Amino acid sequence: MRDTRESRLLLVLLIAIAFALITVDIRGGEDSPVDGARQAAASVFGPIENGVASAVDPVGNAVSAVRDSGDRHDRIAELEKENAALKAQLGSDDRNRSRLKQLDKVLKVAGEGQYGIKGAEVIAIGAAQGFSWTITIDVGANDGIKRDMTVLNGDGLVGRVTTVGPNASTVLLANDPDFTVGTRMEGSDELGFASGQGDRPLRVELLNGKAQIKKGDRLVTFGSQADRPFVPGVPVGVVSRVDPSGGDLTRTLYVTPYVSFSKLDIVGVVVQAPSKDPRDTVLPDKPKPTPRPTVTVTVTPSAPADGQFQQEQQQ
Repeated sequence: MRDTRESRLLLVLLIAIAFALITVDIRGGEDSPVDGARQAAASVFGPIENGVASAVDPVGNAVSAVRDSGDRHDRIAELEKENAALKAQLGSDDRNRSRLKQLDKVLKVAGEGQYGIKGAEVIAIGAAQGFSWTITIDVGANDGIKRDMTVLNGDGLVGRVTTVGPNASTVLLANDPDFTVGTRMEGSDELGFASGQGDRPLRVELLNGKAQIKKGDRLVTFGSQADRPFVPGVPVGVVSRVDPSGGDLTRTLYVTPYVSFSKLDIVGVVVQAPSKDPRDTVLPDKPKPTPRPTVTVTVTPSAPADGQFQQEQQQ
C-alpha cells in the first residue's frame, strides 16, 4: 500500500474503531456485544494456535530443559564433590586405622624386646644416594636420633640410620646390597651374617659349615658392640632355601625377610637398647599346623543273591 493521505486516514480510523470495540467489550463484560464475534474468531483461529503451540512447546521445553540442566549439572557437581569428600574421609579413616594397627604392632615388638623407641613416619622412599634401598623418616637430631641406630617395625628389622638431619633421617634398608647384619638362628644359636639382595631374599653365610638348618627356621639379629648399629633379638626372617653343604667353612642360606620393604609407613627407631638380650622372645608365634582329617573306609561284605545261595545249598 502506498503511503498517501487516504491510507493514513484509513489507518487512523481502524485504530479508533479498535479502541472503541475494546472499550465496549471491557464495559460489557460477559454481555459484551462483541462476544459472539470473539467466539467465532476463536473457532477459526483456535486450531491454528494449537498447532503453533504444539510446534513451539517442544522448543520451549527444550529451552527449559537446558536451563534446568544447568541447575542439575550444578547439583550433580555438588553431589560429586560431596561424595569425593566422603570417600576421602573414609579413605583417611581406613588409612588411620591401618597406621594405628601398625603402631600397635611396633609398640608390641618394643615391649617384648624391651626396646626404647621413637616412633616415626616414612615420608620418602629412595634418597639421593643413587639406587640405594633407602627411606626418609620424619625424625632427626632434634628428636634424639643418631647415626647407626636400629630401625624396626611391627614385623621386624627395617634397617639402620645412616644420615641424620635436624628433623629427618635417612635409613638404609636391610635388603640393600650394602647392608650386612649379624644373625642368630632360633634354637640352635648358630651365628651368621645376612646381606641384602634387593628384591630377592637375604643371603646369610653361617659361620658353621656343618650346621643343621632346614627350611622354615628363623633368625634374629645377633647385636653389635655397644648395641650400635644393631640391638639384639630383632626378627630378621625365615629360611626359604639352604644350599647343599659342600664341605665349605661356611653354609649359605636364603632368608625371606619379615618386613615388606615396599610397604613401609610407621617405623620405630631404637633410641635405648634392652638391658639384656631378648634372644628369641620377640619372634612371632609359629603358625599352628592345620590338622588334616583322616578318612577311614570300612568294607562290608555283601550278602549273596538268592539264586547263588540256593546253588551253594544244592552243591
